[in-house]
Amino acid sequence: MHRARTQDRTRVTVVGGGFAGLTAAITAAESGAEVTVHEAHRTLGGRARTADGPYLTNDGPHALYNGGPHWTWLKQRGLLGPMAPLPPAEGMRLRLHRNGTLHRVPPFAMLRLTRRTAESAPVDTDFLTWATEQVGAEGARAAAHYVGVALFHHDPGSLSARFVQERFRRATALPPEAHYPRGGWGNLVERMADHAWSMGVRIETGSRIGPDELPDDHPVIVATTLSAARRILDDPSLTWPSGRTMLIDLALRTRKGDPFVVSDLDAPGWIERFTAQDRTLAPEGESLVQGQVPIAPDESKADGTARAERLLDAGFPGWRERVVWRRESVSNGRTGAVDPVGTTWRDRPAIDRGNGIYLAGDQVAAPGLLTEVSFNSGIEAATLAIRTKRLDLKRA
Repeated sequence: MHRARTQDRTRVTVVGGGFAGLTAAITAAESGAEVTVHEAHRTLGGRARTADGPYLTNDGPHALYNGGPHWTWLKQRGLLGPMAPLPPAEGMRLRLHRNGTLHRVPPFAMLRLTRRTAESAPVDTDFLTWATEQVGAEGARAAAHYVGVALFHHDPGSLSARFVQERFRRATALPPEAHYPRGGWGNLVERMADHAWSMGVRIETGSRIGPDELPDDHPVIVATTLSAARRILDDPSLTWPSGRTMLIDLALRTRKGDPFVVSDLDAPGWIERFTAQDRTLAPEGESLVQGQVPIAPDESKADGTARAERLLDAGFPGWRERVVWRRESVSNGRTGAVDPVGTTWRDRPAIDRGNGIYLAGDQVAAPGLLTEVSFNSGIEAATLAIRTKRLDLKRA
């Protein structure tokens, strides 16, 4: 990569060492900037952290979509690394929970909806209303619940039709766009951090930055959750709807015939056996099962747990007797942006906050699906920061 001469280098501070922050740091360093990353935790990765063994879990079923720009960006820099392969045909058991029983194929009406482009769906109409007009009530409800895996939201049908349809099409694409870094997201984060170090990026972990500690003589990119950015920047306007979901992780003694995925079409919910494609995630003879069940603001963790267990009962008979390890948590407002009726990603909090402050993360004004929002905003924030600083220097 071309790098600017030392005397011309711009300084950039990045607050947050997750996927967005590391993307911003690498982008700024490639432009010749002198970059420092401050991460409040002792480890990098944000929500892309992978737990220490023996169960290599992530905070929810993150995925890399090969239809997105970040796939190419990572690959060009040698950062993509090995991906966990899809299970062989005999292990590729997708089960759909509908009307209380398991099915191998979705309703035909739901499949018909995959033929509608995202552009054909209106922004100012909710998804369920629009989809019902397209394929009928049954197919519309099934599609809304199925796409919950990419939204972490309890009522996808109430969101903007354009927003949901884009994600529905990508979540149902064949061959699948979703891929998982082998060994968990932590390996990808480690490769990105090593690359940043090799470019001269200074990374400080255990370094929590407060409102009074932000430098005012060079650009700052705040690459944190929106709630953390609200505190750091003392800006109450930094809000946007997100999801609330109950996450469940299980290690089960392996049993032949267990499905790869169980998707609930009666309500949003998703259970996935991650060791079907990556045996390194759990000890030999055990399966790592992860699931997410979106819950409404007035629902409790227990409500989500009960729904997850009903889905497990349907897809993994006898799972209770096979449990070796179990963990549950609720992720609230930490699952990426969702766009209500009448809004698009352009209406979310702007990346450029003025006065040399920029935002990056999964709830800001950038396009894409899940991690792609963090990636796109990280690149945009770094690009704007460098460009604006250099224009200011020319004017001085």
